[in-house]
Amino acid sequence: MLRRTMAEFDVKAGLQHVLKRIDEVLLQRPKEVQAARPLLVAVSKTKPAEAVIEAYEAGQRDFGENYVQELEEKSRHPDILAKCPDIRWHFIGHMQTNKINKVLAVPNLRMIQTVDSEKLATKLDAAWSKRQPAPAEPLQVLIQINTSGEDVKSGIEAKDAPALYQYIRSNLKHLNLTGIMTIGAFGFDYSKGPNPDFVSLMQVHRSICEAHSLAPDSVLVSMGMSNDFDKAIEMGSTVVRVGSSIFGHRAAKA
Repeated sequence: MLRRTMAEFDVKAGLQHVLKRIDEVLLQRPKEVQAARPLLVAVSKTKPAEAVIEAYEAGQRDFGENYVQELEEKSRHPDILAKCPDIRWHFIGHMQTNKINKVLAVPNLRMIQTVDSEKLATKLDAAWSKRQPAPAEPLQVLIQINTSGEDVKSGIEAKDAPALYQYIRSNLKHLNLTGIMTIGAFGFDYSKGPNPDFVSLMQVHRSICEAHSLAPDSVLVSMGMSNDFDKAIEMGSTVVRVGSSIFGHRAAKA
């Protein structure tokens, strides 16, 4: 398991700074943007259990992990199980079909944010339906969209996302499709204007809401990370995934 070797970082102060910044941006967000207050997912990949517990004790409940093995280990860490009973885990990494059962067995699993194909969605639906004891609720999922078109990024193309949305809603009763997400290209220069990845995701959001007669604030939009979550919120993000601003930059070592 990971042990703490990073330079001491005040996790509580980092979390409070991010929450304060979210409040500030909400006050500046254009009134025509119909979106709920963003959910903050603290990205704890490569960070030790102690850091997760510090954030939890400061009030944070939703945590995101990118790697299956690390999610398995951290979610079952005895200290986290004992001290963080209401923790909610989000899987935000690339999902391989052969790892589905491992992820679905994670204690306090809240959401999988990276569904990007009918095949993956169908296998998740089938696997969740077979869980014992039977889950009380459908599995919450988001569709991951590759808005930047980068080969190294997972996600369905933006033009194909509405069809996948329709497929899941119509056919997979064990999944609760709650929205869409993107990672986007890193290091966009905001002096050039709005981030095209965010623009693209909001266009998909709009088309999905119109096609299904859904209120805009009923479909989650997961976009924005430590370097640009404020810009994402301005454009309508309702889930932001923030790591280094909360936990610092240095990772733990095995």
